[in-house]
Amino acid sequence: MENNLYERLGGHEGIGKVVDYFYNELVLKDDTVNQFFGNTDMEKQRSHQTKFISYAVGGPNQYSGQAMEKAHEGMNLQPVHFDTITKHLHKALANFGVSEADIYEALTRVESLREDIIYK
Repeated sequence: MENNLYERLGGHEGIGKVVDYFYNELVLKDDTVNQFFGNTDMEKQRSHQTKFISYAVGGPNQYSGQAMEKAHEGMNLQPVHFDTITKHLHKALANFGVSEADIYEALTRVESLREDIIYK
């Protein structure tokens, strides 16, 4: 049996598929949050996000980006934006057959970053 969340999500490859779906099918089509990505190199963003999520769920530390507070500085993200992203991550994980228990574990880790991201 696979023992950590990173492995249960399919490792780097599985998380990459979730991230692609998350952005292409959900985030970039949602007017609540898509404006934050208008000037973003999405190929770089997907790669960066895959590494970050992989690390956050127990995978190898290949994440070399900024701290969450610094990365979101000047964006003035509101709770509605954070909640929308969380909702889309839930949908993306569910789309790939991730169990509700594992989705809950992943979203709990994301939720722990809320104060570092909103109102910055």
